[in-house]
Amino acid sequence: MRYELKIALRYLRARRKDAFISITTVFTAVGVMIGVAALTITLAVMSGFQESIKTRILALSPQVQILNAEGSISDYAAIQAKAASVSGTSGSDAYLVGQGMLSSGRGAGGVVVRGVESANSVVREEWGRFIVEGALANLARNYPPPAPGGSPAYGIAIGITLAHRLKAKPGDALRLVAPIVNPDGSLATRTGEFAVGAIFDSGMNYIDSNMVFMDLPRAQEFFGRPGKVDGIDLHLTNLGREETLAATAALKKLFPAPFEVRNWIEYDESAAAGFELLRRVYALVLTLLIGVAAFNLIATLIMVVMEKRKDIAVLIAMGATRRDIRTIFVLKGLIVGAAGTVAGLIAGAIGCFALARYHFIHIPREIYGISTVPVSADPSSFAIVALASIVLCLLATLYPARQASREMPVEVFRS
Repeated sequence: MRYELKIALRYLRARRKDAFISITTVFTAVGVMIGVAALTITLAVMSGFQESIKTRILALSPQVQILNAEGSISDYAAIQAKAASVSGTSGSDAYLVGQGMLSSGRGAGGVVVRGVESANSVVREEWGRFIVEGALANLARNYPPPAPGGSPAYGIAIGITLAHRLKAKPGDALRLVAPIVNPDGSLATRTGEFAVGAIFDSGMNYIDSNMVFMDLPRAQEFFGRPGKVDGIDLHLTNLGREETLAATAALKKLFPAPFEVRNWIEYDESAAAGFELLRRVYALVLTLLIGVAAFNLIATLIMVVMEKRKDIAVLIAMGATRRDIRTIFVLKGLIVGAAGTVAGLIAGAIGCFALARYHFIHIPREIYGISTVPVSADPSSFAIVALASIVLCLLATLYPARQASREMPVEVFRS
């Protein structure tokens, strides 16, 4: 062990007359620990929110979408088969969208009806995870007519918020009134009897309160648009930016005008960029907290230099170079900073584990779509925080170490 490190470690040990400096050193390390722990936990929580929101947005919105600028798409089965040949796609589902008024006799509300292929594996995979009551298979089921002599009721899926508003549960009868366009271009209304086949909880309040799913063939029949869809959603095997853009470019070549190909980046990039900016702002603010602890380290080292002036003078007189003196105090500061950083990383890891395991912090589900704080601890974030903390502590040691190396033995011995 080099003597500079030995002396730096010795200066960490408290003597009775140096007790105040030693307590200040401990508080400095604790300050670094608190800053590091706060920053790691915050980054983990922000990453958790970002992943949760991104997962829900991409599950409930198109990853890549094919539209027809001239209106509906009629040969959608052929387009789906053709799109499946593009590398990076994992499946597709055609959809139709309509609007109407849904009522149960105990409540009513305006809804957006989305006709989906309920037997499609992509639809089952994406939406099956959100079904809390019933099943998507019920959308293709015929329920008994609500009134004697009436037609069988079709199954539909409604959001949990809408179900509470309508006071409806699986199997309950519902009535949908929707505007339709007749073949001659005139407007009319159509009324249909339906039954609650499934209730979903997406975590997105505007979807859970306004969206209704219907089996695609029945939606086409109800809205008077047989054999037509409004668009085709394509799902990708990899949602990375480069992979998404590559798949989009290939699809645009495959489906020229009048078709339009759009991807999730165009729909959601502004929201993702805003969230990332917020994450960076939080990281910057909490990094300043570590900076405050680093300034405390400067004050502590300056007090140590003032206390050890005679020791420094003796070392220089015995042959220690100015560089050796600087090294002693840089090492002392780095030891304090490293101890606080390691303790902060451990505290941050424990905090992330506790948040993820015990969910003791609850948030409004109506606002965030989830009831507890999500945590996604990334090892790279811990490494970056540790590096930033050590660098700040290193910078904090430079001035006190420089001042210590400028001590003149003759002047110290005279005093």
